[in-house]
Amino acid sequence: MPLKGKRVLVMGLGRFGGGVGVAKYLAQQGADVLVTDLLPAATLSPSVDQLAGLPIQYRLGGHLMQDFTSADLVVVNPAVDPRANPFLEAARAASVPFTSEIRLLTAALPDRSRVIGVTGTAGKSTTTAMIGHLLSKQLKHSRAYVGGNIGGSLLDQLTAIQPTDWVVLELSSFMLEGLDADRWSPGVAVVTNIAPNHLDRHGDTHAYTHAKQAILRHQRPNDLALLGQTAADWATNPGVTRTLVPPPSHAIPLAIPGRHNQFNAGCARAVVKAIGVDDGTSPISLADFPGLPHRLQAVGEHRGVRYFNDSKATTPEAAMLAIASFTMDSPTSPRGRLHAILGGYDKRSDLTPLARTASKHCRAVYTIGATGDAIAAAAQQAGGTVHRCETLDRAVEQAQRNAQPGDTVLLSPGCAAWDQFDHFEHRGAAFTQAVSNLHTNPPQPTTQQPQKTL
Repeated sequence: MPLKGKRVLVMGLGRFGGGVGVAKYLAQQGADVLVTDLLPAATLSPSVDQLAGLPIQYRLGGHLMQDFTSADLVVVNPAVDPRANPFLEAARAASVPFTSEIRLLTAALPDRSRVIGVTGTAGKSTTTAMIGHLLSKQLKHSRAYVGGNIGGSLLDQLTAIQPTDWVVLELSSFMLEGLDADRWSPGVAVVTNIAPNHLDRHGDTHAYTHAKQAILRHQRPNDLALLGQTAADWATNPGVTRTLVPPPSHAIPLAIPGRHNQFNAGCARAVVKAIGVDDGTSPISLADFPGLPHRLQAVGEHRGVRYFNDSKATTPEAAMLAIASFTMDSPTSPRGRLHAILGGYDKRSDLTPLARTASKHCRAVYTIGATGDAIAAAAQQAGGTVHRCETLDRAVEQAQRNAQPGDTVLLSPGCAAWDQFDHFEHRGAAFTQAVSNLHTNPPQPTTQQPQKTL
């Protein structure tokens, strides 16, 4: 759809600017843009300020039904479920089409075959960033652009992206649902792994997997598909070159811990080799890859205790991998020296394996959020030492009281953040601030006893 002169409704601006990029792009394309958000103007002022000077109208503090039914196009935030929203149902009944930022981007990119799409339940952000890191070191006459679910809009860089450049996109299941409607898949599809997730949105594991498989569904002959072991049985289209990515046969030098990051690194290296950027004569190093915020990020040390922010671990599988990074597969961190903070929004995932793993390999478990009680009960049943803390601040304080020099406190919730925070970045920032506060306001000794089933 040509955008100039069209009435385009942007549903969701976000206090941290999630809709800023697409609103700016639409205004620059000459669309008549109206941004609507349930949050009030005062809350959204940092995001609105980024759009100052652009011809954009705002409907903040609530939605108006007629805005949806009278629009020519509605741009929907991926976090909004179109199947359970009365405003979008009204727009659909009025035959108003929907799109999203990622769909606008992929429709405008110069060459689909030079798009590397990365999805998976865990590891997709780090793998995406690693691919971009490797390409930026190796490309001589072209550039690599990284975007999608990893954050930041590429719409404002469309005029700079050339047909010879590479675009690396992290693609969530929500994004892929929209791209499936466009019958679009990337020229290079990467699937890190698959495990149940987002069942609150998708309903069941089959539907979630079906959404993820859209990354392969519309590939064409001569495209590439690189699959992790848990996606090895996924079907690929005729003519697509299919590669299974095995676990690394030897350790890859990395600055970030964890066997899962070894796989992520191996996957990234397999991608650059598959597209012909790395000829294998001198493997490109990832030793200087610094990692991503909120993903096993070292955020401080206090009285000999190290603190790691892994707020991005929003699934039980991701949290168990993080625990393994500091216990089972880390010779420098003996078992029983880890304090794990777990819990958050309930996505209907089975949290019992996470609770058992934490009970077995951690000195203590500290539970927070809506799933805190369920994790605590399962951890106690498994014989773990458990502290029901409810809030993140209390968990940090309690862990600091219990931890000894040489111990590690890890926030790796295994759940989404939406029960107590806006998103995982907000939760990770709160954890980092709580750790920082330990230096100025150390917690006082307590007589609270842990809950443990012997």
